[in-house]
Amino acid sequence: MKFQFDMPTIQQNIDLLPYNTFKIQASAKHFTEIRSEREAIDLFTSEIFNTEKHLFLGGGSNILLTKDFDGIVVRNAIKGVSVVSENESNITLKVGAGENWHDFVCYCVDKNYGGIENLSLIPGTVGAAPMQNIGAYGVEIKESIDYVEAIQINTGKKVIFSKEQCEFGYRESIFKQKVRDQYFISSVTLTLTKDNHHHFNITYGAIADTLTSQGHDLKALTVKKISDAVIAIRQSKLPDPKVIGNAGSFFKNPSVSEDIFVLIKQSYVNVPSFPGENGLIKIPGGWLIEQSGWKGKTFDNIGVHKQQALVLVNYGGGNGEKIWELAMEIQKSVREKFNIILHPEVNVI
Repeated sequence: MKFQFDMPTIQQNIDLLPYNTFKIQASAKHFTEIRSEREAIDLFTSEIFNTEKHLFLGGGSNILLTKDFDGIVVRNAIKGVSVVSENESNITLKVGAGENWHDFVCYCVDKNYGGIENLSLIPGTVGAAPMQNIGAYGVEIKESIDYVEAIQINTGKKVIFSKEQCEFGYRESIFKQKVRDQYFISSVTLTLTKDNHHHFNITYGAIADTLTSQGHDLKALTVKKISDAVIAIRQSKLPDPKVIGNAGSFFKNPSVSEDIFVLIKQSYVNVPSFPGENGLIKIPGGWLIEQSGWKGKTFDNIGVHKQQALVLVNYGGGNGEKIWELAMEIQKSVREKFNIILHPEVNVI
């Protein structure tokens, strides 16, 4: 059943399985898709929106549904890529928040625009990128963002957040902290490099080794070569959510003090690490989970991925509440073994 307002069509009792990459079956009392800022403003000032609980969805790749949603689910479907400005060395693009992130990366790679090639194959939408300050292989999206445009939910007013105002941190932003649930991101504006002005980052992870194994000269790199290498690495480690339900890394990589790191290193000489913020040391969460004995474990139709322990998976028909219980058991065992608390990266509903 559908009924029309002076805004996007509102649907009732919609199965959310197609809208979350964990492939969890849960229903929404109401569901709608927003395709423009005008539709967003109309919806946010409507009676139905203001009398119901609401949940915003992008690509549904960073969410775990543990129950039906008794309210209105709003999916961001604002599309479009336009040139704001460009010169010989840079181009600035405004991108609709509902665009698929990897599709946008491919668009840039095809045009030889540099800066986000290390972020290839990250699931989700462009609008989710600044919320999470997505990052991979030594690059974070904050390095390319100029500003983020958003609609204030309780007033319907448009607000522009500069890079500084976004308060980016490791997998964090003002949208996840100070103004959580107060704004609906409508577009993201980024500046990327052109042609011979790229500064490639291949120092992190296995990028350099992968490029070499693919027969590439490390002194003659291109945006596409790096993107292809990142895609190959990710595909070798991470399950495709189209095949196995998952939301990517379920936990953040924790940061510890040097004292704690030295203590761990006494028992685990080969503990992997990399520099964190403010002098802290990051330890891969997947390594901690693997050392705690969880890697590859299955429990009925859910489990921990056999190649990347940071990824929890739904093999089909899995229950979101059971996955959350598994996550809490993993968190507990890592805390008991290493005195380190793993914090979920996935939003649990």
